[in-house]
Amino acid sequence: MDFRDRHIVITGGAGALGTALVGTLIEAGAICHIPCFDEAEAQRFALRAHKQVELTVTGNLADEQAVARLYERISTLWASIHLAGGFAAGPLRETSAATIHQQIDMNLVSCLLCCRAAVNAMAGNGGRIVNVAARAALEWRSGAGMTAYTASKAAVAALSAALAEEVAKDGILVNAVAPSIMDTPANRKAMPKADYSLWPKVEDVAATIMFLASPENRVTRGGVVPVYGKS
Repeated sequence: MDFRDRHIVITGGAGALGTALVGTLIEAGAICHIPCFDEAEAQRFALRAHKQVELTVTGNLADEQAVARLYERISTLWASIHLAGGFAAGPLRETSAATIHQQIDMNLVSCLLCCRAAVNAMAGNGGRIVNVAARAALEWRSGAGMTAYTASKAAVAALSAALAEEVAKDGILVNAVAPSIMDTPANRKAMPKADYSLWPKVEDVAATIMFLASPENRVTRGGVVPVYGKS
């Protein structure tokens, strides 16, 4: 896939999945714009010094002014990929209103604002948007014990399908992926007794995102693609 000189925003680009995706995009020639919450996150990013990476300390992506500043810097946007989000477990009876609002802001509002900014930045040129939902966004019963997270990710799936229909005639193809638990150092630490061989690898999830965001994807829109591996 050829991304040569194409400008791409990757929110959450400094995380485990983001690092795998950005590395692959760099190899394909893309110019990657990575928003970081703070300077500490920017300094942790292994690819921060690469000439095709442009890091910005953006702050909270649920803040529309922060999102506007991120996208207004990019002259010609090809794709916007939204990996940023957050997780909270616990039964709903024990979940505070603050946690509910946090999950909605981190997973839905940030994604929605970035989608809106991307659509405006792509006006007249077409492009690609890829969001990240979750397995629980498709299989709601599997979200028991993490209801606030499940609801916010299900909203991301609905957002992706609705927006795909809204902007198709503008040449913008919108899709989402829905990963199960991915094989990352953080997840291994949190679940030391799990069978990691069943979990999808971040490189494989990144490959699915790459296709959906690529010029080679000419017809796929409105999809919420399961990326479960063997789990």
